[in-house]
Amino acid sequence: MTMQDVTAPQEAPRIDQGKDEATIAAEARARHRRRRRDVLLGQVAIFVLIVAGWQIAAMTGFIDPFFFGSPAGIVLRLVDWAQHGTAYGSFWLQIWVTLEESILGFIAGVVSGIILGVLLGEIPYLAEVVGPYIKIVNALPRIVLGSIFVMWLGLGLPSKVLLAGVLVFFVVFFNAFQGVRSVDRNLISNARILGATRLQVVRHVVFPSAMSWIIASLHVALGFSIIGAIVGEFLGSQRGLGLVIATAQNTFDANGVFGAMLVIGMLALTAEWLMSVIEKRLLAWQPNNTRESNIQAL
Repeated sequence: MTMQDVTAPQEAPRIDQGKDEATIAAEARARHRRRRRDVLLGQVAIFVLIVAGWQIAAMTGFIDPFFFGSPAGIVLRLVDWAQHGTAYGSFWLQIWVTLEESILGFIAGVVSGIILGVLLGEIPYLAEVVGPYIKIVNALPRIVLGSIFVMWLGLGLPSKVLLAGVLVFFVVFFNAFQGVRSVDRNLISNARILGATRLQVVRHVVFPSAMSWIIASLHVALGFSIIGAIVGEFLGSQRGLGLVIATAQNTFDANGVFGAMLVIGMLALTAEWLMSVIEKRLLAWQPNNTRESNIQAL
């Protein structure tokens, strides 16, 4: 072996970068699948534990099924409603009425909340003038507003939509307002230097920057829209799941109350899933980690 052989630098082993990246991606997907499986198993275990414990407690007399109901009684009540309807007509009609009120209230609250939130966020003088009145209305108990809306608009659809819209409005408005106030002022200044008008700045800089705040509020707003519709129906209505719950309560039908609550929960979960799909499309420009953190923060 010569001195040249000793001092010559050792050639580093070649690494197949493509193979390594593929392996890392495959391991990441496997971890993601395992996590989803573990989460699903945990959710199913909790559900089975609650339902089984509830049913056993009702069968053994630890709790009184007359007041607390039972899972078997809830299923029988839902089957009876699905086959024979409720005292106010088809059970599916009651579900649709509540869903319609929630959707219309959600749309009205989101649109008005975004418009007013962006407007007040961009015009400080208007925010100072209108701000106290918004805080006063936000402080009013929602059940009081619901009673006023029923007196104004009657027992039909408009009063429920208005109450749901009010609940949604404040959630979206405060997030949109804060999102506009949090926009980097350097971006706005640069856009104005390049000749953008006030409307163009709002459209191309302010609104996209505040979109994360607005989208995050929609998850909470969905739940509030359903709550507003149910509360409005509970205060006074001609049909809907809120009326079904009120009737079951008045007749001491615990299984009916829990059955209607179960349907409301399923509607809320379905709406939340749809909102997650919409969020992924609207925020497709964001990194995956950012979108996932926004969802997990809720």
